[in-house]
Amino acid sequence: MPKERVLASLDVGSAKIRTVVAVADSTQDHAVPNVIGVGISPSLGMRKGQVIDVEELIHNIISSLEDAERMAGVPISHVFVGISGAHIESFDSRGVIAISGSEISLDDVGRVLEAAQAVSIPPNRRILHIEPKSYAVDEQRGIKNPVGMTGIRLEVEAHIITGHIQHVKNIEKCIDQAGVDIDAIVPSTIAVAEATLTKRQKELGVVVIDVGAGNTSLAVFEEGTVLHSVALPVGGEAVTNDIAIGLRTSVDTAERIKIEYGSVLPAEVGEREMIDLSSVSRVDTQTVSKRFMAEIMQARYYEIFTLVKDELQRIGRNGMLPAGAVLTGAAAKAPGVLDLARDVLGLPVQMGFPVDIGGVIEKVDDPAYATALGTLVWGLREGRGSSTLSLVHMKRTAQQVGAWFRSLLP
Repeated sequence: MPKERVLASLDVGSAKIRTVVAVADSTQDHAVPNVIGVGISPSLGMRKGQVIDVEELIHNIISSLEDAERMAGVPISHVFVGISGAHIESFDSRGVIAISGSEISLDDVGRVLEAAQAVSIPPNRRILHIEPKSYAVDEQRGIKNPVGMTGIRLEVEAHIITGHIQHVKNIEKCIDQAGVDIDAIVPSTIAVAEATLTKRQKELGVVVIDVGAGNTSLAVFEEGTVLHSVALPVGGEAVTNDIAIGLRTSVDTAERIKIEYGSVLPAEVGEREMIDLSSVSRVDTQTVSKRFMAEIMQARYYEIFTLVKDELQRIGRNGMLPAGAVLTGAAAKAPGVLDLARDVLGLPVQMGFPVDIGGVIEKVDDPAYATALGTLVWGLREGRGSSTLSLVHMKRTAQQVGAWFRSLLP
């Protein structure tokens, strides 16, 4: 009988809290997670990736977890957590070690990744994730996996993602008080790539753009590894606020008409097409122009994709990614967004749907679930210990526990 492992992921977003529960065969190297439970609740205690109300966020997390538990029929005690926010930053670093033996082992790879983290970072920041870009053994560079090779010097070029320590601690506190333990924290830029990108896309060169409520995250992949990642402080909430100001409506009404009538292609909307707000709201009763709303939305989405283009220009990849761009996130589903992104970026653009996911796929076959599903896939891969990064996580945890004990000494 195959041994099944139950995993759960929690996507703590600025608009929604999403929980996904899945089972997978722990004996297979490339097991596909089968989704058995999904939970979703409003995220009223978060804004732009930061906790603004601890009690409210705890209640939101509990609600999402209970929905997923009810559907899956299993209790949730551990979760892999996906987070985003403009406070998340990244940089590249190098690590070098001498090889004690003739053959490079997993422990050697773990040591060189630790060496890559021995860099000076501000005291208010914390390393969330380290992604090896490539290794070098002696004079041979561009190595993907050095285990088993021989040499006397091992070097790594790594991509390190950090978060503001207080923001991360606040999220950890809320999840802990919701009654579950955190297995690991995964930045959304890494998670969405796990869920929506194929190995071929990563090899050719691709940018995955996660348009969330509070911010827009992007990650560029080339030759199978991450080249660049960044979080931009603008997302779907900015679109809603623009509509509310431009049409003089409440924010709740603006959100509803954005979802029901929104478009970013005003040229395809008739000049006389109107929206009767009394049909969607008790507060707002006026009639507004549908084309004017499309013009408002187009302006904000144009800004978002222009910022993405500027990032690609900064790393010399503007218009130079053969696999194009993949859009994910709830705010990326507005009609016309793909066409606008294609025009601004000058790249082939497609919507990012989950790949290699089984179970109740109809519940999660949605770009809005990319972070939750990607966090789950990452947790499945890391949990088997198949990646050398698990060594780094274990050592970092031991160091944090040791520092905590030392702080208790007189």
